[in-house]
Amino acid sequence: MRVLDLDMDFFLSDVCELAAKGARPSLREARPWAEADVRAFLEEHCGLSRENRIPGRVFETHDGALWLWKEWLEAGKLRAPFHVTHVDAHSDLGVGKPGPAYVLETVLALPPEARFDLARYRREEKLDEANYLLFALALRYVSTLENVRNPQSRPDFPARLALDGSQPPTAIRLSSTLSRLLPQYDFAEPTIPYAAYDDFRSFRAAAPYALASLAISPRYAPREADFIADVFREYITEV
Repeated sequence: MRVLDLDMDFFLSDVCELAAKGARPSLREARPWAEADVRAFLEEHCGLSRENRIPGRVFETHDGALWLWKEWLEAGKLRAPFHVTHVDAHSDLGVGKPGPAYVLETVLALPPEARFDLARYRREEKLDEANYLLFALALRYVSTLENVRNPQSRPDFPARLALDGSQPPTAIRLSSTLSRLLPQYDFAEPTIPYAAYDDFRSFRAAAPYALASLAISPRYAPREADFIADVFREYITEV
């Protein structure tokens, strides 16, 4: 199955600095795309259609995607591992606080079947919108990953995730210090093919999506971009 995972900050003229809690970036930092350009990307690059809507959801912060996937998996509407197209100005793989260390050194030390306590990770402030996608990899939700980036995105792929150390990488394999030292903590993490598109014009969805979502990410996007959520809703049946 294929999942489309969008963030509103992709549809901006630049990448905004993280605003203070409760605040929004200003138009001086970045302006939203024109509505026609948003629709062209959704239709021509992602294959969405207002006539044939797919299930979807809009949420405030991007870690909502992880909870949506968990909900659908538990309901039997989604099967893991699945393909993810991550359309975002950021990789959401752990650069910045709280970073990738907790996932790589604590979550990966658990057997795969014991890793699913999202409520605990959020309660302990280890899971947020900057690293939820790394948690999804550790939970083995993701089979292949694409990152379609804002043209002004800054490099933010954690080098230690790359299978062969190359930049940009073509595959991801998670590993922990424990797994390298002690065989009983080596749970044979899967290799996840990875592709990054710095120029979104070169991206075309390879097949239709079964589920789509959009994060507003208010601390990364000016209020004037909020109309994009309403545009997106025209392409989904909200679930």
